Amino acid sequence: MSVGKGLFVTFEGGEGAGKSTQIRLLADSLRERGCAVLSTREPGGSPGAEAVRHVLLSGAAQDFGVRMEAMLFAAARSDHVEELIRPALLSGTVVLCDRFMDSSRVYQGVTGNLEPPFIEALERVAINGVVPDCTIIFDLPASVGLDRVRRRAIVANAPAGQEVELDRFEKEELETHEKRREAFLDIARADPGRCHIVDATVSASEIAAAVLAIVEPLLPKGDNAPETKAAT
Repeated sequence: MSVGKGLFVTFEGGEGAGKSTQIRLLADSLRERGCAVLSTREPGGSPGAEAVRHVLLSGAAQDFGVRMEAMLFAAARSDHVEELIRPALLSGTVVLCDRFMDSSRVYQGVTGNLEPPFIEALERVAINGVVPDCTIIFDLPASVGLDRVRRRAIVANAPAGQEVELDRFEKEELETHEKRREAFLDIARADPGRCHIVDATVSASEIAAAVLAIVEPLLPKGDNAPETKAAT
């Protein structure tokens, strides 16, 4: 395991892949089994990282270029790791995180066209040895994911006719999103011991069963820390 007695599970995939829903369902299942669970997200999770989240997703940092965005993601991740994730793992908690280092590899590295040594250097500093024990990659066509995002945004921006609000990354072209899908699959193929691909086109209950089947054998044995939940 990456740190201490806990288990660190990250959830990756394109926009609209259903990560948040599956994290909630898995957290509920694990708590029913008596596990201490922390659910968190990136960018964000810790107070410092949440402040950076707005800057990144609003597009406020976009004019400074993708290199600066990558540095901001790394700064947020470092704060998240040291203030929230590492202490939870040391206490024996199961940490479920919506996006982590693989998203930076894909979004800023592959589609941001940043050179691999730069991305790798930022990653080493940001995670500081905290590597996921298990990464679940939800796979579905980018067009399907973007359609889900837009429908979700319409509901969130009711009443009807109000402009749909998408974040900095959701607004990008379909071709870019499809390239990210392939990049996540490449990461999974290169690291099969850590990464597990789950078909995100089937029902939520089928996906939840597949996720639980992956995670349950990895659960820490022995004492559990008191239950904790991060703001999401």
